Amino acid sequence: MASTVTSSFQISNLKSGFLGERNKFRGSSVPSAAHVGFSRKTTECKESRIGKQPVDVPSNVTIKLEGQDIAVKGPLGELALSYPREVLVEREESGALRVKKAVETRRANQMHGLFRTLTDNLVVGVSKGFEKKLQLVGVGYRATVEGNDVVLNLGFSHPVRMTIPDGLKVKVEENTRITVSGYDKSEIGQFAASIRRWRPPEPYKGKGVKYADEIVRRKEGKAGKKK
Repeated sequence: MASTVTSSFQISNLKSGFLGERNKFRGSSVPSAAHVGFSRKTTECKESRIGKQPVDVPSNVTIKLEGQDIAVKGPLGELALSYPREVLVEREESGALRVKKAVETRRANQMHGLFRTLTDNLVVGVSKGFEKKLQLVGVGYRATVEGNDVVLNLGFSHPVRMTIPDGLKVKVEENTRITVSGYDKSEIGQFAASIRRWRPPEPYKGKGVKYADEIVRRKEGKAGKKK
C-alpha cells in the first residue's frame, strides 16, 4: 500500500513538473497584453504645388464670395462654383484668390489642387475665354455652320446636324477646321468631344475627326500575299 502511494506521488510530481516546464515555456514565448506595444505612424499630407499658387484676378472681373460658393463675372459671361467642405477660398489684400485646405486629410490634398484649377478656369474663362480646335481628315469630309447648327458630312448616308449650346461659338475654316470657343471650359470640351465622337480617327489612314493637337498612332496594314 505504501509503495502504491509513493509511486502515485512520484508520477504526480513528474506530471506537475512537466506541465510546469511547459507552462513556463509558453509564458516566456508569448508576451502578456500589458507588454505589447503598438506603433502609430502619422501620414503626412504634402501640400499641392498647384493648390498653393494664388489665382490672379484681372481688374475687369468681379468676385462674389458667400461661404463655400463663389460667383465670377467678367466681360464674357458669369460662372459659379461650390467648394466641398475640405477646402475654402479667401480673397487676399492684393485682390488674388487663395484656395486653402480646411482639414489635413488625403482627400483634402486632392481637392486642393483640383479646385484651385477650377477657380483659375472661372477667372480666365470670363475674362479671356477658351477654345478647342478640331480637324476633319478624309476625302469628302467637311463641316459648315448653318444658323445655330453645325452640319457635318462624315461619310454617312446623311449629314450630321448638331445644335450649338448657348454660350458657345463655332467657327469653320476651309470646311475642315472647326474652332469651338466660349467662357466655360468644361462645356467647350464636352461639345468638342461630342463632335469627335461621330467619327473618331481610325489608326490605319487617320481618317476621322481629331483634335488639332492630337497625335494618332498609326497601325501597319495587313501585308499582301507574297507571289
